[in-house]
Amino acid sequence: MGISEIVTRTPPIKIQGIKTKAVPYIKHNIDWDTEGRWVEPFLGSAVVLLNVNPKRAIVGDSNPHIIQFYRSIQEGSLNAQSVRSYLEREGKNLFQIGEKHYYEIRNRFNADPNSFDFLFLNRAGYNGLIRFNRKGKYNTPFCKKTERFRPAYITKICNQVKWVAETINRKDWNFVCSDWSQLMENVIDNDFVYADPPYVGRYTDYFNSWDEKDALRLEQKLKNLPCSFIYSMWSENKYRKNERLYQAFSNYTIKTFSHFYHLGSSEKLRNSMTEALVVG
Repeated sequence: MGISEIVTRTPPIKIQGIKTKAVPYIKHNIDWDTEGRWVEPFLGSAVVLLNVNPKRAIVGDSNPHIIQFYRSIQEGSLNAQSVRSYLEREGKNLFQIGEKHYYEIRNRFNADPNSFDFLFLNRAGYNGLIRFNRKGKYNTPFCKKTERFRPAYITKICNQVKWVAETINRKDWNFVCSDWSQLMENVIDNDFVYADPPYVGRYTDYFNSWDEKDALRLEQKLKNLPCSFIYSMWSENKYRKNERLYQAFSNYTIKTFSHFYHLGSSEKLRNSMTEALVVG
């Protein structure tokens, strides 16, 4: 199947740097017999996992709310019907009360987190941004759209939740809240690792802080894996090139493609980016 023929579906969680447009390129470059486990230490939105759809997987993220969200779907406590009831109720309150209600939900979530409030904040917050302060409290501001949860929008989210539930059903998938290095400790030769870490020098959040030392540790770990891998990282934008990437993986195949990032406070901050896939 050619890249242009690969259809990508979108999960219910939005996140900065979501790899929806990269999925066809990632799937096209996977060289794996699928008999081992799909190992993904930086789960994020889970768009790659869900579209690759392996039989077995162990996936992790340092953000406990993302992991709990997908565990809730896996366990059945969060499903399309319960999400519809929740969003119809809270969407109505948001429309009637206004942005005050968003911040009430945010305060409630920070005091006692649950997956329904996490979904609400994610879909009603500013521009699909998931952000936490240094104390681990959700602090993304409101998107200013009190009519956000119209019937069609709720149906769209419910359909996404239903798709995730159907995809996870009867699969051997383990969702783990952990540091990336712990998740990669027991990788064996027929596994496949997909690593999409935060970008060094770009703000993410305090669950996923990332610096040069972390990047170096991951690069070394990938090079010493007993199995195949794909490493997703930025290659260049209109301002600079990621020379570090090409130096660190000079002996590996590096595939590139360009797409447009929509996350930003103004149009001038929403630029095209050339992404790189290191294939090992």
